[in-house]
Amino acid sequence: MMGRQGKAQIRTFTQNARRAQIVEAAIETLAESGYRKASFSRISQQAELSSTGMISYHFSGKPELFSEVARTILDTAQKFTTSRMSDERTHHGKLSAYITSAFDFITTHPVHTRALIEIVTMIRDRQISGLDSVERSITSVDQLTDLLQQGRDAGEFGITDSLTTALAIRGAIDEILRHHLSRTTMDLNRCARELTTMVDRCVKSV
Repeated sequence: MMGRQGKAQIRTFTQNARRAQIVEAAIETLAESGYRKASFSRISQQAELSSTGMISYHFSGKPELFSEVARTILDTAQKFTTSRMSDERTHHGKLSAYITSAFDFITTHPVHTRALIEIVTMIRDRQISGLDSVERSITSVDQLTDLLQQGRDAGEFGITDSLTTALAIRGAIDEILRHHLSRTTMDLNRCARELTTMVDRCVKSV
């Protein structure tokens, strides 16, 4: 007979699986319908749940659900970028991988990208409260700042302010992606090459 500990482990696994199912449905709903129409009812239908009560059982409300959605997307993007960067041995190579991975992610994960854009728009429109930590995570340039500082310390980069440089690079990436997503279709591979070349010249140690 299975003890209480075994039952608790099964229950925890089942609950985690259900939460993941709901999060994935929320991602798809945000991407397809936009945040204004991403109701619990639509998400419940997308997840093929029997009622919206199953969402409420696992998430206290939209702030908690959309926070988990953003965390899931950001974690996926982080792993994607880190994997690309880990293949490089120089800081210049890692910086190039950081930039190109941002453009490659939008191509390989279009649904996640659109869903995250909807969350960003939702936050900026102040349509929902309780997402301050999500906004900080989305706008964070800590990883890039650390990479630039390490490259500077190693003598590969000739920059004087890692944070300012990181903000400039991230801003350029986000602006190109914004134009691409706003129906101004752009050649992302060409954009990645151009931006990588420009940044490489700007940060190069002389």
